[in-house]
Amino acid sequence: MSGVDVTHAMLKNIRALSVVVVHPQDQDGDELGAQLQRIGCKFQMFWPELDALPLGTDLVLLAVRPETLSLKYPWMHRMVTPPVIPVLTFENPITLAAVLQLDAFTTIASPVRSAGLLTAIALTMHQSKARRARERYIERLEQKSVHHRVIQQATQIVMESRGLAEAEAYQLLRSQAMLKRESIESIASGIVKARAALSF
Repeated sequence: MSGVDVTHAMLKNIRALSVVVVHPQDQDGDELGAQLQRIGCKFQMFWPELDALPLGTDLVLLAVRPETLSLKYPWMHRMVTPPVIPVLTFENPITLAAVLQLDAFTTIASPVRSAGLLTAIALTMHQSKARRARERYIERLEQKSVHHRVIQQATQIVMESRGLAEAEAYQLLRSQAMLKRESIESIASGIVKARAALSF
């Protein structure tokens, strides 16, 4: 796929986003709304509080300013929270700490200009997608590690109870899994749980 094709696909994906803007209806708020309209995103504006995100929200533009630092957003910092782009009126240690807590990939500075929002959205969505892929990969590795330990435990139990060598015990687990049309992890987990129950 050429660079032009990639760009067109990216723009198509961005236009399909559902964006929530938590920002006052001031000059910056108007500019954000105008830019989102030009880009083609669906968006809703809220201020100052928002107890729950609308269903299907893909991205949040959030004003970070002194009067908002004490506000609590119940939807924040959850596994399913969409990425957030902070909109900053000024920089100081307190606002910097707030931005770091948001785990943002980029920010938008006030006054909001006619350029920069599209790039910020593209960067944020790209990095967010990459992060989710890494998290899924790590989760798969962790699950694989857990399954491996359970299979090892079950193999050891079979070795001890049947007087078999490790390879023979493992082969027996595989045979049982094939016979019952279950995964070897499921068979192993059942054996480990049964041993734990008997031990108890």
